Amino acid sequence: MTEQLRSSMTPTIRVRFAPAPTGLLHIGNARTALFNFLFAKRNEGALVLRIEDTDLERSTDASLERIVEDLRWLGIFWDEGPGRDGLVGPYRQSERLSIYREFADRLCQEGKCYKCFCSEERLEKLRKEQLSKGRMPRYDGRCRSLSVEEIGKIESSGLHPVLRFHVGKGPILFEDLIHGKMDFDSAGIGDFIIVRSDGMAAYNFACVIDDHSMNITHVIRGEDHLSNTPRQILLYQALAWVPPVFAHHPLILGPDRSPLSKRHGATAVSQYREEGFLPEALRNYLLLLGWTPPSGQEMLSLEKMVEEFSIEDVSRSAPIYNRKKLEWLNSFYIREKDDGQLSQMLIPYLQRAGINIDQIDPRRLDQISEILKENIIILSQAEEYLGIFFDQKFSLEDGARTVLRDPKNRDTLRSILTLLEESSEAGSDEETPLLIQLEKRTGRKGKDLFAPLRAAVTGKTRGPELVKTLPLLGKERIMTRLKMALELT
Repeated sequence: MTEQLRSSMTPTIRVRFAPAPTGLLHIGNARTALFNFLFAKRNEGALVLRIEDTDLERSTDASLERIVEDLRWLGIFWDEGPGRDGLVGPYRQSERLSIYREFADRLCQEGKCYKCFCSEERLEKLRKEQLSKGRMPRYDGRCRSLSVEEIGKIESSGLHPVLRFHVGKGPILFEDLIHGKMDFDSAGIGDFIIVRSDGMAAYNFACVIDDHSMNITHVIRGEDHLSNTPRQILLYQALAWVPPVFAHHPLILGPDRSPLSKRHGATAVSQYREEGFLPEALRNYLLLLGWTPPSGQEMLSLEKMVEEFSIEDVSRSAPIYNRKKLEWLNSFYIREKDDGQLSQMLIPYLQRAGINIDQIDPRRLDQISEILKENIIILSQAEEYLGIFFDQKFSLEDGARTVLRDPKNRDTLRSILTLLEESSEAGSDEETPLLIQLEKRTGRKGKDLFAPLRAAVTGKTRGPELVKTLPLLGKERIMTRLKMALELT
């Protein structure tokens, strides 16, 4: 599997997203995947999903499944990769070892790499010495001059070497689509490892072989990989290959301007899913981190994203994570859902709270969804309001108890209960006249009336509009809860 794999039949533009299946999909990586996906779609190209699982100890199939699931949930689909075989597979690096071996042998035969037997202890000592002298740590090339006889003698003792690439001299220049002209000095790059002592290809080497053999034309990734790019370009040059075009986007920072991490809150896509963020909201938010739509619109459909996105317009400045902005977007998309859609989305959260969905009239669930959509920011917040609509979950919050202990409020509740006993069904179309009657009967208006009524019938001091909630609760339930409130001591 070598040069013949590069097919002229593939689309002009080809990008890749290459996660390591060693954990959950981080939102920073999801943003990279989104950039690649939109760039490919905008240019009628192809997105390759490549799995970089050369870390055999930490890579798991479970992590891969979660990554694939999260990407699909976000609406990011690939043209080639797991589940979508193409001409340039396999798409897992652990299945491509023979390919790496072939090109490592080629570099060694051409004298462009060499075996190194230096121990970790020596390398660490060298690093500390260089730092103490104010120099950038780099390999000193000690094993570069070993003779064939010396190598044979060392290997016969049982030591396994790494393969190091021989870095020459001169500048390394390339044009980055986001950062512009980049200039690195090879003098600052020591001879780096391309094959580890266990025979596994190192990241930079495997990445170059894969990108070339998979016909990748553009590499879009985080700027934490910027220091890898000159090493990869040196490998491209050594193999007489044309490098792809690079674009390194800034990484997401936390509110304190440090790299986004768990201390700033949720960082995995799956955590946002479980909280009840919608995929279109998270996708929309990730795109807005460091990129501004030319149209000025903040709420963008996937089609609009494809139409407007340009990798060259991604800011060079690192974006700051703002959960409030994400929540605002999510609340917008929740309100955009029709009641039937939203009720289906809420079902898992109701089930998690122990509600038997099979015993609920779907129309009632739609009515509950209609009421809640104006109050919840994330879907899991629906659990906070279940006590309003389901008796088995009803309870009085401390704040509600405080309101209900006020003698004046208790007098108001007694008047309300008396009026209800005399009135028609609370769930009829007469709810507005009923509220007017309550004002007249109690002599109280606004907060003075609605605060004790809300506390008694919902158990809360705030929540959905009472004018919408009362009809759904029904007269009997309201009266029962009023009596319970009046029994409070």
